[in-house]
Amino acid sequence: MSNAAVHGSGTDRQAVGQVALLGLFVTALVTAQVTAAKLLALPLPFGLELPVVEASITLPGAALAYALTFFASDCYSELYGRRAAQLMVNVGFALNFVVLLLVFSTLRAPAANPEFAETFQAALAPSVNIVLGSLLAYLVSQNWDVIVFHKIRELTGHGQLWLRNLASTASSQAIDTVIFVGVAFYLAPTLLGVGSPLPTNVLLGLIAGQYLLKLLIAVADTPVVYLVVRLVGRVDAKPNPAAFGN
Repeated sequence: MSNAAVHGSGTDRQAVGQVALLGLFVTALVTAQVTAAKLLALPLPFGLELPVVEASITLPGAALAYALTFFASDCYSELYGRRAAQLMVNVGFALNFVVLLLVFSTLRAPAANPEFAETFQAALAPSVNIVLGSLLAYLVSQNWDVIVFHKIRELTGHGQLWLRNLASTASSQAIDTVIFVGVAFYLAPTLLGVGSPLPTNVLLGLIAGQYLLKLLIAVADTPVVYLVVRLVGRVDAKPNPAAFGN
């Protein structure tokens, strides 16, 4: 096999990997927006009870989808570099407003079935508090994730991918959880008068439960990050647009 063929094969993988990771990031981000309003109560296995969270973990329905955005951004950071990852994160932030605009315009449009429209609105219309909390948490935590990931990479080089994946995700998820819960369920209700702020013990339970699940996901996805990086291969220069075909 010629060197050109080997190089072309690698470029193809990098191009496909780039599209796949961008697609996963956007898919998870949109899913998180439309599922954030539902609160889940996941029982702990084997009848366990933990301090603060007790027998179940309370978290928004967006938690799993949002955790996938950190997996995608860490893979993207490792493969395509800091600038590309921050561009993805900040474009994603802007696209959040497109999602919200499309959802709200659909909710405001006249409905053929008013009864179904009420159910549809109850399911898809997140409160102002949740929107503010999720947008602020996203902007701060996702940029923090990329910055920390690459600070550690500057110190370790290509080695110890597990360390930068876990450290960046664990710290950014902590920031994300505290900002989201604090704004959506305490600061916004207090300052805007929309709804009632939750008691301190409930807030702590929400923070602890969400962070515990997100941390477990970060540990579990580390081998998958290694697999993705191995399959795709790091990019040391800008991807070649010709890899996508004419």
